[in-house]
Parts: sequence; structure tokens; C-alpha cells
Amino acid sequence: MRRLTMTAIAVAGLAIGSTTSLSAVAAPPTGGVDRVSGYIVVLRDGVAPARAADAQADRYGADVTHLYRNALSGYSARMTAGAAKDLARDDRVAYVQRDGVVHATAQTLPTGINRADAELSPAARVDGADERVDVDVAVIDTGVDLDHPDLNVYTAGAKNCSTGKSAEDGNGHGSHVAGTIGALDDANGVVGMAPGARIWPVRVLNAQGSGTFSAIICGIDYVTAHADEIEIANMSLGGAGSDDRSCGATNGDAMHAAICRSVAAGVTYVVAAGNESDDAANHVPAAYDEVITVSALADFNGTPGGGAASTCRADQDDTFAAFSNYGADVDLIAPGVCILSTWKGAAYNTISGTSMASPHVAGGAALYAATHPTASPDQVKAALQAAGTTDWSNADDPDGVKETLLNVSTF
Repeated sequence: MRRLTMTAIAVAGLAIGSTTSLSAVAAPPTGGVDRVSGYIVVLRDGVAPARAADAQADRYGADVTHLYRNALSGYSARMTAGAAKDLARDDRVAYVQRDGVVHATAQTLPTGINRADAELSPAARVDGADERVDVDVAVIDTGVDLDHPDLNVYTAGAKNCSTGKSAEDGNGHGSHVAGTIGALDDANGVVGMAPGARIWPVRVLNAQGSGTFSAIICGIDYVTAHADEIEIANMSLGGAGSDDRSCGATNGDAMHAAICRSVAAGVTYVVAAGNESDDAANHVPAAYDEVITVSALADFNGTPGGGAASTCRADQDDTFAAFSNYGADVDLIAPGVCILSTWKGAAYNTISGTSMASPHVAGGAALYAATHPTASPDQVKAALQAAGTTDWSNADDPDGVKETLLNVSTF
């Protein structure tokens, strides 16, 4: 379920590598080779950079690579350390600096991924090497950013049951869900629970994040048609309703009937409990017994124990999220507060909701399915519950029942 509170988009920056300013450059080691390296030459005020670069290149044996005329007066060049030392004494030179290396900021391990111990999972293999989990996950949502560089989107499997002409995400919510499930482990951006999982974008909600039961059933119908390919489906959405029957009975709930058939076909459904601070029994698909219903944990540092300062909203660390639905229909709890993930427009964003908790579990289910390809949805649910922990505080949980907290370290 999408929370309306959002923080600013997180953008990638640059981490500047080590540099050395040289008023006098150290000489090469005695007996060693005076190797050619890159240097930045900053000239004194009033010195013409082009003329100085030409003259100094000839005199000191430098190979000029860039000329600076505006932000500063100077140039870059490749030369030996000995030549750089001599050049630093030139009357026209203010100083010489050894060139440095810059990299895009390192990949972020979001707090939710950390708390679920996905980085410890042998199947996830979180090491920056972009090894991809061989599993297919349908994101039944607002669509997905089809070109996001941090997602493995299976565009041939895209389906639009909502407005617009494609499964492209016009809201951002579906892209956020997709990133938590399977953002690439490529040393950039963020990493997901099941890195590189193939994401099937199934758009059932419009750009405002709204939709109809009929559109959602269209999405479920599509996933069921591809049940031989799709192992997991995430539905971070919901509406008013209840579960007053079991599969095989009938009470006129077409969405429940569709879920029943899809689960029978082998697809594991993971759904959000809802954000109304209400019993999940009053909301569908959360109330259905055949799905894995997920409530939200507030966790601000990715580790148990509590005490971390809140970040994007005023929940208490390591406790039941204030907005989360609860009750007997909840099967697991997972981080859902201030979650950083991918966003539309190749961006990243931090938002909160049981919508953010559900994809953590969907990613965990994907890890299990990848190594247990014949597991039934019931077996996937049982495995997730058996692997979880109770290492969190449920003092503020309205129903007093301590749900199992997602943990995939053994998957």
C-alpha cells in the first residue's frame, strides 16, 4: 500500500579518490623506474595556459591531455615524477597535483535488505559482481521503469491492464517495489533481496496509484497464463473486503477466485497488509488465506536492538510500524519504513508503507524458489516462516501477536 509521505530522491554522486598536492614532488625511489603518471598543473595568475602548456610540454617532456581556461588556468599532462618535481619549481606554476581517480558512489545496502540478511544469503550472492538470481517475479502494480539501469526488467513479459499504452511506470511505486525485490548487485545504486531477478511489469494501477478489481484480475489472469515461467507475484495494493470462504467455495469474489486458481497453478503471491492501522481481515487481498500477507516493521539502521534515530518519519526503531495493518491474517513482518529503492525515471526514492514490506518477502520467496524450483506456494510460505526470527519489539503491535520477522540468511 503506498504511503503518501516521500523524501527527496537520492541521487548518485562522486567519491573523490586520493590526490597529492605538490609544491615539490617527491623524487622516484632510488634505483627505481621513474614511471609516467598523470598530473594537474595549476598556473599562476596571468599566465596564458595554452602558451605555457606548449612551452612546458617541450621543456619537461610532458604529454598534455586537457587545457583549462575558465574554472582555473592550467592543464593536465602525463609525465614522470622527476619531471613533475622540476615543473613544480617553474616560476609560472602555482602548484602541481598528482591526478586522482573518481568512481560513482558505491552501491547502497538498504536498511531493509540488511535487516532481512539478504547479503548473507548464498543464493543472493551479494558481492557487487552482478550475478543474477535465476527467478521470475511479477510486479502487479503501477508498472515498472522499463529502462531503469538498476533493474533486470523482462520487457517481453510486460502487460498493461490499466490506463496508458504500456507497462511503463507513471507513478514510481511499482519501480520502488521492483527494486526491493531484485535491484542489481552491480556496485551501483541499491541492491535487492534477489539481485537481478527477472521482473515482469504487470500494470494494474494508473499514474495516481489507483485501479479497479477488474484491472487487478486482468493482471492475475496474465500471471496465471505464464505460471510455467513466473514463480512469485507481488501485490502491494488493496481495497476494502473480507475473506469469508476458502478456495473451491464461492461467494461472488472474483478476485479471490482468480488468486485461488493462480496459486493452484504454482504462483506464490505476496501481498501488503495495508496501511490503515486496522485489522487486515477487512482488506483484500490481504485477508485471503492463500497469499502471504506482510505487515511493516520500523527499522532505521538495518540491525536489531532498537535505539536508532528515526529518519523519514517518526516511528520508533525496531517496532511495529504505526500505520501497518495487523491481525491473524498477517503471515510475516518485514521492514517497511523509510525504505530506499529504485524509482521511475532511472531514479531512487525513500518511501514507507506495507507496500515496501511486501517486496522484501517477495524477494525472499524468490530466493527460496530459485533453489527449490518445485516448491509449492504453501511450501514457500512455510519455509519463510521457519527461517524467520522474533528479534523485534511488538510492544506497540495492536493485536499483541508477534509475527515472524523475515530473515533469508540461510536461503
